[in-house]
Amino acid sequence: MLFSLALIPVIGLLLMIYFNDKKEKEPFGLLVGLFFGGVGSVVTALIGEEIGGLIIPEDTLVGGILHAMIVVGPSEELSKFLVLFLITWKNRHFNYSYDAIVYAVFVSLGFAAIENIGYVFIFGAGTGLVRMFTSVPGHACFSVFMGFFYSKAKYAQVTKNKGKCALFIILSMFVPIILHGIFDAILMGGNATQEISLIGMTLVLWIFYMVAMFAVSIVLIVKSSKNDFCIVDVPEKNEQTIYIPNVVGTWTCTCGSVNYLNYCGKCGRQRQTISSWYCPNCWTLSAYNFCGKCGCPKPVDQTQPFAQQPYAQQPYAQQPYSQPGNPYL
Repeated sequence: MLFSLALIPVIGLLLMIYFNDKKEKEPFGLLVGLFFGGVGSVVTALIGEEIGGLIIPEDTLVGGILHAMIVVGPSEELSKFLVLFLITWKNRHFNYSYDAIVYAVFVSLGFAAIENIGYVFIFGAGTGLVRMFTSVPGHACFSVFMGFFYSKAKYAQVTKNKGKCALFIILSMFVPIILHGIFDAILMGGNATQEISLIGMTLVLWIFYMVAMFAVSIVLIVKSSKNDFCIVDVPEKNEQTIYIPNVVGTWTCTCGSVNYLNYCGKCGRQRQTISSWYCPNCWTLSAYNFCGKCGCPKPVDQTQPFAQQPYAQQPYAQQPYSQPGNPYL
């Protein structure tokens, strides 16, 4: 029973994130690998925490806060990020931006599962019930922020913006570290003090912090799912580019199914690409009849000066287009 109690919140959150991936479900084997990679990341996190505990003891108010911010947060979040990066960054299945959140959550909840099992078996069912509504969802929230910035880093890499790619990689590590550190610092600071009034204040502060973090996490999930973009290969160039599925409209697969995504929902066949070209507005490499970054239609003839391109004669110029705005720049 204790084992089930420890895993129920983890399984529930995994299913919620998995079924919110509406464009293309990830391979089961990859998700299992990420989950158990998260389980394995506990080892490196424990090593970091043991070493850090020798340097910064947590038996005082200041020590507890510093231990949470400098030792626990970095040890756990960097361990999870390392697993995420090594398994997914160059994985061919990482072809939608929302995938980043799915991957990060599976790694994080693998970590949370083994951590929760340990706490439940050591401290009992009461601890499991408390952690069901606190620490386990907390790990999921940290990973949502990690995945959000991780997807932005992937966008920057595909669009060949090395500076932003490095920036977002750093943010995908350090934003969860800071959030996790604050989460634990409030609790550790409260536990270290002996004054009832301070304990009450830290509890109220921690509840407000939890609610705010959960609310922002939900916003990021909805936003990322709504603005989910696809990463496609350009065969002629051996490169990748970005496109937003809802810009181009529907297409008919050879099996007869009408689709609007980059793959057929009936047979799984990929949308056929045309010859690659560079957008005259933003110079993004594209493989469809429009630019996946700004929505510009493909010029009729790129050998002509771009200023003279007769866009009114292009096949997509007659279709209404409303640029959705891209938050991944």
